[in-house]
This record gives sequence, C-alpha cells and structure tokens, in this order.
Amino acid sequence: MKAIGFYEGTVSAKDQQFTQIETEKPIPTGQDLLVKITAVSVNPVDTKVRQATAKQVNLKILGYDAVGIIDTVGPAVEGFKVGDRVFYAGSNQRDGSNQEYQLVDSRIVSLAPQKLDDADAAAMPLTMLTVYELIFEKFQAKYETNANRGKTMLIINGAGGVGSIAIQLAKWAGFKVIATASRPETVTWVKQMGADLVVNHRENLWDQLGDQYANQIDDIMILHSTENYFDVAAKLVRPLGHVGSIVETSKPVELGKLKDKAVSFDWEFMFAKAKYGVDLDSQGKILNKLAQLLDDNQIVTTRTETLNSISTETLKQAHERVESNRMVGKIVITGPFA
Repeated sequence: MKAIGFYEGTVSAKDQQFTQIETEKPIPTGQDLLVKITAVSVNPVDTKVRQATAKQVNLKILGYDAVGIIDTVGPAVEGFKVGDRVFYAGSNQRDGSNQEYQLVDSRIVSLAPQKLDDADAAAMPLTMLTVYELIFEKFQAKYETNANRGKTMLIINGAGGVGSIAIQLAKWAGFKVIATASRPETVTWVKQMGADLVVNHRENLWDQLGDQYANQIDDIMILHSTENYFDVAAKLVRPLGHVGSIVETSKPVELGKLKDKAVSFDWEFMFAKAKYGVDLDSQGKILNKLAQLLDDNQIVTTRTETLNSISTETLKQAHERVESNRMVGKIVITGPFA
C-alpha cells in the first residue's frame, strides 16, 4: 500500500519534502479496524507536529481526519462490519490517515453521515470532537436543542475549523454567540455559521464588548493566541463561568485573575483520551451523535476547499494553506492516492 510522510520536519511547509513509499498492508488485531482511506483533512495540528518533528529513521505519517471504508475488522471489534463507511479523527500516538489503509481503534470511530459525501464528512471529526468536549464536557452545557437559552458564548477566532463548528453547535444548543473575525470574508463566514454578533479580534475586544458584557459572558472559547486574549476574557467572563482554550501559551498567563470570580479555566485536547486510554468509547459515541445532527441538517460541513488526489503535492499545498493563517473553514483532500 502507499503511505505519504516525511523523515524530518521543517519550519515552513514551502521547504517540506513529502515522500511516498510502498509498505505492507497491516492486519488489525484486538479492537482495531483497517480502513481504506477515501478522504482526509489537514488541520493546524498537522502543521505543528510536522514543524516539531526532528530527523528520524521511520517515515512520519500524519493525518488526523479521515473518511473511509472498513476493509478488515479485528477479532474484538463490535458494532462494525466490512464495507461500513466510517469517519474519525484517530490518535496522535499512531500513524495517521495519509496512507491507503489505516489501523484505528474502533472505539473512536463512527459510521459516517449518510447524507454527506466523503469530502464534506472528512472536514468534520477532529473539530467536532474538540468543540463537543469543550462545550458539553468542560463547560458542562446541556446537550439538547435550545437547552442553554439565556446564556452567551464568546468564540475567539470564529472562522477557523474549530470556530466554524463551535458557532454552529453553540447556536444549536441555545447560546447567544459572539464570534470574532477580522476580514470581510471571515465576517461573512461566521455570520453564515450563525454568529449573533461579530467583533474584530485584531482590535481591542474590551473596547468593543466591555460596556455591555463585563462579567456577563458565560463561556469563552480562545482558539488562537491564548496569551493575547486571556486578560480580556478574565474581565468579560461571568462569575462561576468558564474560559477554555485549545492553544498552548507561548508565555505564562495569570490564572489568578480568574480566582475572584471563581472562574474555571479548561484546556481541551481531543487526543488526550486516546493518548492516556481514558474514556475512549466516548469519542465514537460523540461522533455518532454529531453525524446524526449533520444528517438532520442541524449543523453543516465546514469544508471550504478541496484538493483532488492524495499525493505528496496536494499534502504540501494543504499544509501551506493552513500555515498561511488565512484559512476559512477546512481544507480536504479526496482520494484516490496518486
């Protein structure tokens, strides 16, 4: 089978040498599935892992979103059969989806949405899991249509992959959503996703929101440059509210600023469950629930760009687009492998 990766990461995708090799098709054991990949997506985590990968002997295979068809099931697998069409985000502890066949733990897999094609479905797993875990597990919001009416959520960096689905799921759950965007096209996009109010994160957020929302916002999601927005989040969040982030800080933040209001700070890292073997089957169940929302058109795909044929060239192009920091929504690469 074909697999695409690299032996040493580079700071810039423009300098990255991706390599395609032929390798043995693996055989699943235990609770693993062997999935024939039909579409993948490239996320910021792909570029960050690539940049941090030192020179190594074995090919580094990335890819943390996939749609595919089950080729073989392990002996302990339950609920799946050969031929099922599935989607998942996988684990950062194993080879990723940038290969023709991938081994993945069946507990973090779901049947793919029936009404979405491969490209639209491939855009969704990693970002949906991230958002679900942050809103409904960390922020402890109620998972039900309009169950959180009267509450407000601020989503900083609303036009990215995570922000795009966060707006939709927060609106579905009943929140008033304030999202940030800084360019005409991203403002249009976040409004399309359902944001009630759009403010510019490149300008002072306190000047834009402080008079009306000081100590009033129930939950704040920081999806870019945590250290740049932590202080204003501490002033805007309500007492006993939540501030959550998916982006590690480049310098310390003063968590003490949350103490007086007894505000919780929540880190979200959707790979943590698979990495530490904690509550793995919850991710398969989450994806199953969200696949139903997609099929019911309660939320929609966030795919905005598609490249055809999974190859060294298209992966390089996708990494360059994500690194540009001008992505709106998600970029997907559809099969087959070149």
